Amino acid sequence: MTSESRRDEIGERVVRAKSKLEWDTPMYQLAVSQLDQTAEIMNLDANIWERLRTPQRAHVVSFPFRRDDYDTVETVFGYRVQHLLTMGPTKGGIRYDEDVNLGEVTALAMWMSWKCAIMGLPFGGAKGGVRIDPNSLSLTELQRITRRFTSEIIEVIGPDRDIPAPDLGTDGQVMSWIMDTYSQQKGYAVPGVVTGKPIEIGGSEGRLEATGRGAIACAVEAGRRLGLSLGESAVVVQGYGEVGGTVARLARALGAKVVGISDVKGGLYNASGLNLAGVDAWLRENRFLSGFPDGDGVTNSELLELPCDILIPAAIQNQITKRNASALQCHLLVEAANGPTDLDADAILDSRGITVVPDILANAGGVTVSYFEWVQGLQQFFWTEKEVNDRLIELIQRAYHEVESIADRRGVSLRTAALIRGIERIADAKRRRGLFP
Repeated sequence: MTSESRRDEIGERVVRAKSKLEWDTPMYQLAVSQLDQTAEIMNLDANIWERLRTPQRAHVVSFPFRRDDYDTVETVFGYRVQHLLTMGPTKGGIRYDEDVNLGEVTALAMWMSWKCAIMGLPFGGAKGGVRIDPNSLSLTELQRITRRFTSEIIEVIGPDRDIPAPDLGTDGQVMSWIMDTYSQQKGYAVPGVVTGKPIEIGGSEGRLEATGRGAIACAVEAGRRLGLSLGESAVVVQGYGEVGGTVARLARALGAKVVGISDVKGGLYNASGLNLAGVDAWLRENRFLSGFPDGDGVTNSELLELPCDILIPAAIQNQITKRNASALQCHLLVEAANGPTDLDADAILDSRGITVVPDILANAGGVTVSYFEWVQGLQQFFWTEKEVNDRLIELIQRAYHEVESIADRRGVSLRTAALIRGIERIADAKRRRGLFP
């Protein structure tokens, strides 16, 4: 088959597939466009290419939720998508956000598949979500929603089937409720049904900081490639939550000057470097960064365009687009968030010589330590925090250098190289397993 006829065949398949997609949203389109571009570079088998464009299972649920006033009952929508079952159990977080939809969850599940394959983990990608605003709920309301959502998806999750973890809007407490609800139904404790749990019920040391720690490890390795020392760099971090806060503190501990940070309401800039201990104390009293005296207020959009050596988006998706990619003033961009950069921005950044460490590599620390937690739970033998951190850094560094080697050999960006690495592993596994029946 000629290259032209092959492209025509794929094009026809794509048209047919698009007409049937319930999850066709901008975020899903970004994930699939990344796959399509990479598959063409790889000359990927058309059958595997088409199969990877859609999830194997997509679960949509709706359920009643009673408010604390006991008179108001609302209908809540939830999702659990399992993109790939070839590699083993599926793995991925559960997010609580009022903008959650099937397309977003499907895209995140796809990225999780590539991420697990890049890191060499025995998982396929999954993701879940509930369309709520967690900040508007009391603790008792949050618990009721979590337990009911768990009961709605209980037949598709499990330690050998699909293992949720924290994500945007969820935390270790939410994982505890999921574990308890699942265990109550099974009649015995099943700590392995989720990761990201508190230490007291089988969680792992180092899990809370894992995503940020992995991102900083990638920043160090990419900096070496560019002749850029983290300890001598000015760093801007968009998002100062669990991931972004860890990123900023670790960067500062390694000698970097953190000149900009932000939260949902806006950001701070101080060219001489922010006092993060003072920031943390301020947040304990005031919740948001706004009003902190030792820095100039900036918007989240302005923060991305601040002069710096390393920019680390650690908030939400779709932050760097063709509208602002030309205005970025960094040398290195490390994606601690999922999907912060779109395809148009990728091309602009590449043309400007800005190196991008993609999300499927840079934020893989979370799922890697979730894997460690899962293994420790199965063995009932737990590691020290140093052991966890050392093993995480070893795997992240190995994955980074594998990706870097592909990028150099093929003359492609780190994002494309990371996608090639992940998709190659999955394609090889699919060929090994064959087709049933």
